Amino acid sequence: MEEDRVLAVILDLDGTLLDTERATKNVLKEFLAEYGKVPDAEKEERRLGQMHKEAAAAIVKDYDLPLTADEFTEAIMPMYQEKWPRAKALPGVNRLIRHLRKHGVPLALASNSIRRHIETKISHQQGWKESFSVILGGDDVKQGKPSPDIFLEAAKRLGIDSSACLVIEDSLVGVRAAKASGVKVVAVPSLQCQDERYSIANCVLHSLLEFQPELWGLPAFEDWVQNALPIEPLYVRDLLGELFPRDGFAVAKITEDNASYEFVPDQVCGVFFGWAKLEIHGIFKVVVSIGWDLSLGTVRRVTELRLIGHIHSYTKERLHLLLVGYIRKLRDENLVLRNVTET
Repeated sequence: MEEDRVLAVILDLDGTLLDTERATKNVLKEFLAEYGKVPDAEKEERRLGQMHKEAAAAIVKDYDLPLTADEFTEAIMPMYQEKWPRAKALPGVNRLIRHLRKHGVPLALASNSIRRHIETKISHQQGWKESFSVILGGDDVKQGKPSPDIFLEAAKRLGIDSSACLVIEDSLVGVRAAKASGVKVVAVPSLQCQDERYSIANCVLHSLLEFQPELWGLPAFEDWVQNALPIEPLYVRDLLGELFPRDGFAVAKITEDNASYEFVPDQVCGVFFGWAKLEIHGIFKVVVSIGWDLSLGTVRRVTELRLIGHIHSYTKERLHLLLVGYIRKLRDENLVLRNVTET
């Protein structure tokens, strides 16, 4: 709609563009172990999107560390910096950046990280630095998120009124800051199980693979091939699948209850296709649905594969996945995946 038309896009960095959370997920655990402490998952979730200075002071207090906030920062920051080169672009990010740059849409990067850390992180991603006409860190404004300062400053430097800007954020802190600045907001929650908390955003997506630029007056993507979207390959190792027949297909269902593996980011959600290498039966083409089961009051990722080909026996076996294409999002808008066969 015309009133939803935007002229510029402002992007958050950590958790929105880069999967820094997974790349650095054990840093705090390793650091606290030296003091006989363990991270509190609930407290750490609430810190997502905060300024480092604010988070550092809270961590020292919460874990009763014999350090000042500055000493904590000086000690832990090299541990984070060592991990940053491992952080990968989240699904759909490179596609979006290339598309907007190709069509001349002004792009800004607005992160609570300090400027020099932003520069370090994006230096490992080809073409990113050149794509942003404005790059702002939390140290470039008076107050970081959830204050709206950084988004108001980004719009000012872009030379575009904030009401004509679209912000894409992953954290609740960032979404609140964006809304307070008067921009339109698309939320792509880092923690998919908490998407209901993001209702203040104009739109909530499971991943940037679902983003439709034309809904905001931006040029539409043109890279779909016969109702499928080629994606940067995603490799998932060491799954444990239970094979069984259904509707003429061999199906493998996988949950975190019966598998132990380092999975893909939370933002990988939907129906995909690719290949599966089974420990016993070999290699098959597959259609894969990935979602979340919230039905029992707990949060479980659920993955189901339909193998393209015939299998003579049905067993439990290890397998690896290579996903190369995206078909669509799951039909269940609430990410409650009770019957993945419907996909």
